[in-house]
Amino acid sequence: MKKFIDILLLICSLGYFLLLCMIPTSWWNSQFPFGVGEPLPALVLPGQNAKEIADAFYKAGIVTNPLELRGWMARLGIDRTLKTGMYMIKKGTSWEVAQQLKEAVPSQEKVTIVPGSDLFSIKNAFPDMTEDEVSTLLQNTAIFPLDLQPLLPLAPETCVAFLLPDTYYVPEKKLEYVLKAGFTLWWKHFDTKIQNLSPHELLETAILASLVEREAKIDEERPLIAGIIKNRVAKNMPLQVDATIVYAWKREGENLSRVLFKHLEVDSPYNTYKKLGLPPTAICIPSIASWEAALKPAQTEYLYYVAGKDGQHFFATTYQGHLLNIRKIRGAQH
Repeated sequence: MKKFIDILLLICSLGYFLLLCMIPTSWWNSQFPFGVGEPLPALVLPGQNAKEIADAFYKAGIVTNPLELRGWMARLGIDRTLKTGMYMIKKGTSWEVAQQLKEAVPSQEKVTIVPGSDLFSIKNAFPDMTEDEVSTLLQNTAIFPLDLQPLLPLAPETCVAFLLPDTYYVPEKKLEYVLKAGFTLWWKHFDTKIQNLSPHELLETAILASLVEREAKIDEERPLIAGIIKNRVAKNMPLQVDATIVYAWKREGENLSRVLFKHLEVDSPYNTYKKLGLPPTAICIPSIASWEAALKPAQTEYLYYVAGKDGQHFFATTYQGHLLNIRKIRGAQH
């Protein structure tokens, strides 16, 4: 009889255990919530690793041991899967915070940085900010990755070149969040590729990449155009890049849809028809392909290029060959 009772108790215990296992996690969380007090905000930015995320929750006052939090995040498999955005999490032990993160959904805003955008485009995208506020924010080195800070140029117009064009999900549509995300992603992509560059060389590379971005439409041509620009600089030839004329007039408040001869007379350091060498700053945000081209320009004898109607370029080593290409293009367009 006693044996029968023991077996019956064992069956009941197993049944009770299985029943508990079938109860949804959400019910347990509602009955025994993790953490205490009101939820606190903590920001997870694109490109952050587990250490940086754990440190963010520590600095927000949500957890007291960021190293322990990293351990629980790894055990729960969320150390590499957390989405970017603003999290509202209650204070608690590292285990309780990790459990909350496993179920939490961050608030997000979608912001896209398009290749070829410039400082003026950024200002237009954030109309609540004044021009001085945008420039001041871009000169705040704290929003850049730590290792990039010593290499940065001072001009805000060049600083924007270090944004990586992409779609970002940020907690709020605030320029600071977008800049931090864009600079962080750029550094993760290019940090090993610029290790041997001095600040001056990096500045010139950023400017060259911005010229290539505005001049080239086909990725395969970007290294060639970068090589031609470098060849012309080396030979002390004016670059005669129309995109710099467009940018010069844009700085004067006029948007050109077409460059005419009268526009070439603009008195500006960006007038590459009159001023030798590279312009003083970048003129736009380069794509990855343009950065790659500027870092590795093609070794070429070409000195001239002209675009056809479809955006494809014709290249020449002499001015006579350049004129011939122009006649070919004009003939094809009639």
